[in-house]
Amino acid sequence: MHPHPGRRAVFAALPLITLPARAQDAFPSRPITIINAYAAGGQTDIAARLTADRLATAIGQRVMVENRVGGATSIASTAVMQARPDGYTLLAGTSSLAINPTLQPRLTPRNPQAELAPVGMVYRGAFVLHIYPGLPARTLPEFIAYAKAHPGALNYGGVVGTVVHLAMEMLCQRAGIEMTAVPNRGGAEGLLDLQAGRIHCNFQSPVEALASLHEGRTRALAMSSRQRLANLPDVPTVAETLPGFEAVLWMALFAPIGTPEPVISTVAGALNSVTESRDYQARMAQIGLTAESGGPSDVRTRLAADTANWGRVITEAGIRTD
Repeated sequence: MHPHPGRRAVFAALPLITLPARAQDAFPSRPITIINAYAAGGQTDIAARLTADRLATAIGQRVMVENRVGGATSIASTAVMQARPDGYTLLAGTSSLAINPTLQPRLTPRNPQAELAPVGMVYRGAFVLHIYPGLPARTLPEFIAYAKAHPGALNYGGVVGTVVHLAMEMLCQRAGIEMTAVPNRGGAEGLLDLQAGRIHCNFQSPVEALASLHEGRTRALAMSSRQRLANLPDVPTVAETLPGFEAVLWMALFAPIGTPEPVISTVAGALNSVTESRDYQARMAQIGLTAESGGPSDVRTRLAADTANWGRVITEAGIRTD
């Protein structure tokens, strides 16, 4: 049987009906995950979770922290680099992003400035340079003079490749002194070594060092930040003796490359409202950190400057991790 001769003409005459496209959900329409490279319970993890809680209120969605520890922070970074660029997976990136390209160039990201999209600053953390009280020095200039008079006789502690380790190497380079690095497993071990005189000096988180300083078991000489700290107002900065010196641990949020600019702007705006709040600033101060505001351009500037600075320090000191 042949089809009705006029059927094709009838179909052709029907108007084309276009169904409306489903409107794209406004961002954010579901929970956001922040990937953190550090173990639960530490200062960095506490800061990440505090930030996530406040960010959730500011952005109107749940914000979770997921710990992916290992690979000198590369496991967490790689997870974010490979995530869908939609703003729902972010990295709590730290100073390691500026250190690893020179210290451990085989790790990913090899070039964080090109492989991650900056979102906004979160905090910075300074360190106090304190010494074994048996040393005669009471100021940084006196300490430098003593070290020059006793080349190679002093040693310091630190986890290899961390900011506290590199800060001490930078101090040696800028001051023209020679000291020996004594690797340890972290702040608590370093503090015990310093109190016992097994090492002579150390850069340490103020929160970790305060009790020891107040008890006179160690002696503070200087802060690694450009400004003095409110809770240690009488301790000068290293920069007051060696102009331009700064060594801080920082955190910033990053997104996968290709994340839409409006999405990044939304997160950056919400994050700034968090870091600028007095309550958040007070809570961060309690754990020894300083809240820092700033958008993508501020993160780029910090990352580029620290990558160049730590690269020079590592290369000049000949530091290796293998």
